[in-house]
Amino acid sequence: MVAEKESESESETPLIPRARPKPRPIVQLGIFLISHSLLFRLVSFCSVVFSTAGVLALLLLPVLAKNTYISENALMPGSVAPMLSNQEVAEANRLVKDLTSLNSKPLASAIGSQRLISQYMSNLGAEVSHHKFHPQLNQFHPLHFFSSPDSGRVEQNISCALHGVNTVGIIRAPRGDGKEAIVLVTPFNSVKLNQNEALSLAIAYSVFSLLTRVPWLAKDVIWLVADSQFGEYSGVAAWLRDYHTPVFSGLGTLDAEMCPESNNIYGLNENLSTKRTIYDGFKRAGTMAAALVIKVADRSEQYEDSLSIYAEASNGQMPNLDLINIVNYLAVHRQGLRVKVEKFWPLLGLKWLKTLGEIFESLGHLARSVNPQWKFGIPAADYIEGSATLASSLYYQALGVPTGPHGAFRDYQVDAITLEIFPKVSSLDNKVRKNDFLLRSGRLIEGVIRSVNNLLEKFHQSFFLYLLTSPGKFVSVGVYMIAFALLVAPLPMVAASLYVDASNSDYSLKIDKPAPFANASDEPCITLKSWKWLFAAKKVFFVHLWGSVVSLLPYFICQIPSCTPTTSFIIWVFLSILSLVVMYIVLASPSSHANESQPQRGEWAILKSVTLSAAFIGLCLMSVINFASAEIGGLLMVPMCLMAHPLKLDVKARSIRTVSRVVYNLVLGFIGFPPIAFIVLKGAFEGFSGVNVGDFWSWVESLWAWNSATYLYIGMVYLPCWVLCIHILFHRC
Repeated sequence: MVAEKESESESETPLIPRARPKPRPIVQLGIFLISHSLLFRLVSFCSVVFSTAGVLALLLLPVLAKNTYISENALMPGSVAPMLSNQEVAEANRLVKDLTSLNSKPLASAIGSQRLISQYMSNLGAEVSHHKFHPQLNQFHPLHFFSSPDSGRVEQNISCALHGVNTVGIIRAPRGDGKEAIVLVTPFNSVKLNQNEALSLAIAYSVFSLLTRVPWLAKDVIWLVADSQFGEYSGVAAWLRDYHTPVFSGLGTLDAEMCPESNNIYGLNENLSTKRTIYDGFKRAGTMAAALVIKVADRSEQYEDSLSIYAEASNGQMPNLDLINIVNYLAVHRQGLRVKVEKFWPLLGLKWLKTLGEIFESLGHLARSVNPQWKFGIPAADYIEGSATLASSLYYQALGVPTGPHGAFRDYQVDAITLEIFPKVSSLDNKVRKNDFLLRSGRLIEGVIRSVNNLLEKFHQSFFLYLLTSPGKFVSVGVYMIAFALLVAPLPMVAASLYVDASNSDYSLKIDKPAPFANASDEPCITLKSWKWLFAAKKVFFVHLWGSVVSLLPYFICQIPSCTPTTSFIIWVFLSILSLVVMYIVLASPSSHANESQPQRGEWAILKSVTLSAAFIGLCLMSVINFASAEIGGLLMVPMCLMAHPLKLDVKARSIRTVSRVVYNLVLGFIGFPPIAFIVLKGAFEGFSGVNVGDFWSWVESLWAWNSATYLYIGMVYLPCWVLCIHILFHRC
């Protein structure tokens, strides 16, 4: 009875909700920030600060550039007096004279010029051979982006009669074991010889003749006279392809089995007035330590002889900085040449850049007045030239296209640069000035070869990742990555903030109701909303998958015969839109959008959050492959992704801030479209007179012809993010 009364009294007692435990201070702070929208405002402020700091850090790079220095002590450039004399210059002049006289004859042939060069090489005691190659089609193939350099096999629609012939001479080092080699390359058009190519041959021959007699040579020297009738790059790339590919055939090339009847290189070996041997097979030396491409420019300088250095290879690859340093040191301090690197000339006349340089110069003076040891700031003129050089270095690295024949060597991890020598005006008309020009240029090449000859191992001490602001100043990877990190830092911050803000509105029921009084029917709804980001992730994945399809479409468009660039571009755009519609119909099932019939408040925010995360991942991955592409792409993509906001909400607000955001988003969305961005940039620097949409197709065609990773970045990262931003702008909310 007592138990029954106790149970009745307990049943009559009203339910008292349990007291919730007091949350921790950090949790209280988080709830306070979320509930008062302070977190979103704080993140917005930080994103503006970080983005601005990233742009300012990029503009500060010319100021932060350091003087170059030689890291490898074994190089010892200029430690000995040059041995090249007027005797070698006289022999080189004799070669130029014979080539010029042979080329002036009406019945002169390409074989005659190559035979003459072979004879001169053979007379020096070098091992001479000839290498036949066929031009390669620059046709798009998707697998070329993920494979080693092309095997070089002749395409079926290439005539076997269309071929070039490289002439190769090898000097065996008296102190070497044949395991290492240094390569000299001189482009030479065997069909039409000009004076500049003859002079580049003379410079290489003078050095080559000296190296046959020196006792200190420890590495083999290869002189490649590359046939440039199909372009300077084609002959060098074909020779390197066969050099690094074992071939077991008499002709010594990969094309021999498809074109055995056109092997005309044996005609070069006939009727030579020398007893030296011309080898039929493909001759090889050791592993290549370095390569130098020697060119004499077709234009002259007004005041003094100068030297231009081209170092950019495919996908932003650069040679070891020590190779550029020894060339710069020997050219300036030993041969009195003015060294220069490529500049982005339109930047030199910008007034805002001049004003910025003057500001940095004033800040430098102020810093030194406070503390003389603070070395901040450079003259405004140096800042402008440094910015133009830095922009050129960024542009060519981002483009992913080599700036010379040296780019073929980087595909095989060989450090190489192109040296283009500019003679003084009228110096080549005077015999004394011409001999002096050949002597100074030859001694420069001799000094570089002597320094590389001292190496006991490959270049490894100095930087491989750097940007040049002048021949004697550089920005290392540890400095310029700060600008990139600051630029992309707002992406994950804003993505997390948007997701938290959207989730906060979804979980308002869970926060407001005490746990004992929460309905059990609310749990499935809460669970569904907590996984709502999967719908946005599916949409982002779908758009990026579509970007992969767009990147593969040119493979099929290239099969259309006689198609102009403008027509190809129009077909590409039409097929891209069609593929987007088809993929939406096939992959976007109605069940996945059943919950989207009534759009929720935070849906666009979660979609933007996932888009920002995908953009951040894509930019970071691209920075590992090609930093310059990621940096330039980030300057365009980061503002567009951060500012994306539904136009419908901004129009309803009708405030000055929202109207300005609408205008900003529309302008960014229009300019951000890849073809429009290309046309605007090209027109700004080259003029809009001859610009058309077909130029974008030609530019993209050059990217895939060189297997540039920038092409994949545009198709698989930038374009999908642009489409998603446009989708957010026109979201129905």
